[in-house]
Amino acid sequence: MTSDDSDFRRTDKVQKYVRVIQLQIVTLVVRDPGGGVRRVELRDSTLRVGTHPESDLLLSDSTASRAHAELRATSHGVLVRDLGSTNGTTINGVRITEALLEPGMTATLGGTSITIEAAREELLPAPEARFGELVGASAPMRALFRELTRVAPTNATLLVEAESGCGKELLARSVHDASPRKEAPFIVFDCASVAPNLIESALFGHERGSFTGAVDKKIGVFEAANGGTLFLDEIGELPLELQPRLLRALETRVIRRVGGFEPIPVDIRIVAATNRDLLRETNAGSFREDLYFRLAVVRLRIPPLRERLDDLPILVDHLVRQQTGADERRARVALAVVQMEPWMTAKHHPWRGNVRELRNAVERALALSGEPHPDALEHAAPIPVPVSLDRPFVEQRERLVDHFEATYVKGMLEKHEGNFTRAAAAAGIDRMYFKRLLRKHER
Repeated sequence: MTSDDSDFRRTDKVQKYVRVIQLQIVTLVVRDPGGGVRRVELRDSTLRVGTHPESDLLLSDSTASRAHAELRATSHGVLVRDLGSTNGTTINGVRITEALLEPGMTATLGGTSITIEAAREELLPAPEARFGELVGASAPMRALFRELTRVAPTNATLLVEAESGCGKELLARSVHDASPRKEAPFIVFDCASVAPNLIESALFGHERGSFTGAVDKKIGVFEAANGGTLFLDEIGELPLELQPRLLRALETRVIRRVGGFEPIPVDIRIVAATNRDLLRETNAGSFREDLYFRLAVVRLRIPPLRERLDDLPILVDHLVRQQTGADERRARVALAVVQMEPWMTAKHHPWRGNVRELRNAVERALALSGEPHPDALEHAAPIPVPVSLDRPFVEQRERLVDHFEATYVKGMLEKHEGNFTRAAAAAGIDRMYFKRLLRKHER
């Protein structure tokens, strides 16, 4: 993220910097086909727009779809995303799938027009930079943590939307641990990992003899999670023919095992997750609309890593400390090694695998660097580098790291009379990594 998304304010009393969030608040003017005009405030959440009664922005427009579009405030305008609507969405007359609505432009959904009347930023005290097992200090993550703090103590059903590798299961487990159900079971069920013909039995259990191979009675994940939380991962993979059965279980909190007739009440909280665009799939008929709205009582979006690059340092610190445990000296040396990697300051790396890809990159960097000895850094002479307060932080850090790398590896090689093997061993890093650093800084 950029400095548009967060800021620092200094408090004179304690003489330290306190992070605050710049919350984007946009006032929208909605003009209905019949001439009615409404003003709607769009804050840090996403608005579902359509004619379905449970839409966040309900349209009285026969030409609009039940799930027509989504609106989300950003620092540059309102992101408008069409959900596969029948009559489409346009901005200034141009049909779009996803585009930015800026002041002076008009979005048209069926016969309804939407414009931006005003936009402002509101500074809010930031919550902690972590929630359970999730970490992040960027504005979108702190906004997510604020929402999680509100919903975790409740029994509300949650739908988590995120790309693969963002930490959907970590979010679900963190919500469970922050809820009154934390002492009860937390059960994970991946809808994509079970054969379609076995999903019903895995969810609800089965009675002995109910089908070929059912030699014993078995309880399903609904019963196993009784009193606690059931995390349904990749809910979009659930076969269409099983969705009515799941919907009924969610509405009644009563199940029946396959081949059984006895109703079994269950007391569970549901957290579902998907990397699919379920609203778009409801329009395509591949996901039941009533099941979607039953799951999406509270929708939570985990931003992909490319939208929160400010979190790289805190994430790397967290991942390195997971690897090094309680050994603080080893952690500091490992962090110094990892922060030399080019992806730490890369501004355009796509991070398609999100935090999972970052974890792999950290583990790879530590493996290639060998087992660095703390003395390799602690006994090194300090390297004076001028610091300019007129230049950006990332640029200054890049200069410092480059200067350190070049001075250290060249000095170590000279000390060992050009012997790469001895120089790398003395530095406590892999020989090939040592040579790669030297080539990087050859002039």
